[in-house]
Amino acid sequence: MTSDSTVAARALPLIDLTSLNDSDDADAVARLCERAVTPAAPVAAVCIWPLFVAIAKSNLRDTNVRVATVVNFPGGSFPTEKVLRQIAEALDDGADEIDYVLNYADVITLQGVKAAEQMAAVRAACNGATLKVILETGSLAKPALIAKAARIAVEGGADFLKTSTGKVPVGATPGAARILLEACRDAAGQGRNVGFKASGGIRDVQGAGEYLALADEICGPGWVTPQTFRFGASGLLDAVLAELGHGAGAGNSSSY
Repeated sequence: MTSDSTVAARALPLIDLTSLNDSDDADAVARLCERAVTPAAPVAAVCIWPLFVAIAKSNLRDTNVRVATVVNFPGGSFPTEKVLRQIAEALDDGADEIDYVLNYADVITLQGVKAAEQMAAVRAACNGATLKVILETGSLAKPALIAKAARIAVEGGADFLKTSTGKVPVGATPGAARILLEACRDAAGQGRNVGFKASGGIRDVQGAGEYLALADEICGPGWVTPQTFRFGASGLLDAVLAELGHGAGAGNSSSY
């Protein structure tokens, strides 16, 4: 059995430290950026509202922490023109990664044709930036729909498949994670590198360990790196740092 300290050490550099609260402001984002560079190691990225990308980029300019932001968020229902504007503005402000909500309602009700069309436009607009596609697996619910959304995302050029926005009652689940990780594995068999991001409700080391074990089982030992696996989390960081002997961390952020 893998020890909690081993899991914590693996998880720390995989965290997208996230704050997507309605009350967020520049000071909150600055504090989040301070938390991202921990006494043990930096996290993979901070994920914040588009409004704060430039602030985060400035605060993290001397670090290796990437800046991610969300578009078409949280409902996945914005017109394509608006989504493309969001992406262009975020990239102009320095975003390294785009977390885009797939039109999952279209997958549920209309077979995903519109979702696929928008996905293609989004991939082109990202212009080389890392594209994490949020499938909102808790709303898709049925395994067949989750698998269909994953296919649309992979075929559309996703760099990561992400479970959830953190804004619906059901976030990441092991069952949904298995489906997405199998899609990542199958993509690798076709010469595509597609990663996985577990997001929504992962707050302790034991929970993180369950997802890491799934990734090891499905995609193979050694597959998990910050380039292939992320946790969308904020509370998880405190638990990881406590396990590694660095206290509970400073400040509070929420979401995910």
